[in-house]
Amino acid sequence: MAKLPQAVQTARLTVRLTPRGGRDGIDGWIRDAEGLPCLKVRVSSPPVDGAANEALERLIAATLRVPGGAVRIIAGHQARVKRLEIDGVGEADLARVFGAAG
Repeated sequence: MAKLPQAVQTARLTVRLTPRGGRDGIDGWIRDAEGLPCLKVRVSSPPVDGAANEALERLIAATLRVPGGAVRIIAGHQARVKRLEIDGVGEADLARVFGAAG
């Protein structure tokens, strides 16, 4: 009998990014303008030539212990509020690593 491939989990995460934040770090959950949960993240990289976006993807990947290519920005490339898609993790993984969304 052939083994069926397991479905890969993909989680979505909303992030409010602060470039040139002095250090790379995750500052916890906040609410966006619409009252939805949003993870507040800072990176030391400037918002020039995609450097801050790349730093965000690397930081989230390292924190979740997934490959760098598993994290990608799907919306908000030029905005502070960004939507990420992360392969290989589920909503429970996000809650375990980042805490429950406020």
